Amino acid sequence: MVNCYCGALERFENCCKPYILGDLKAPTAVALMRSRYTAFATHNADYLMATTHFSTRKHHNRADILDWATSNQWIKLLVLSATANTVHFKAFYLDSEGNSQLHQEHSIFKLEDGNWFYVDGDLY
Repeated sequence: MVNCYCGALERFENCCKPYILGDLKAPTAVALMRSRYTAFATHNADYLMATTHFSTRKHHNRADILDWATSNQWIKLLVLSATANTVHFKAFYLDSEGNSQLHQEHSIFKLEDGNWFYVDGDLY
């Protein structure tokens, strides 16, 4: 059995894929963040744009997101802490030159009409 890209001990088909395909709504900010990490790993820029809050979507460009997602090899996700609407995580990846990199962020999410959205984050 191959676990989901997000690090959960479930298969991708039973974990993040239903959120990415729109079959299910992410029930928590953590679930949305995990599915967004998986969207980077699977190069799904449309999902990343769709799950970015409208108030900050203008600061994100689909082409740039897709370029960053595809130019890196996503290795591992660690959720360090979470509240109802924030997630502090580390995402490990290899850049386009094969160098190990770390993206550490404290992300803010917002629940609107039963849908979670990524608003913004502070980098460490």
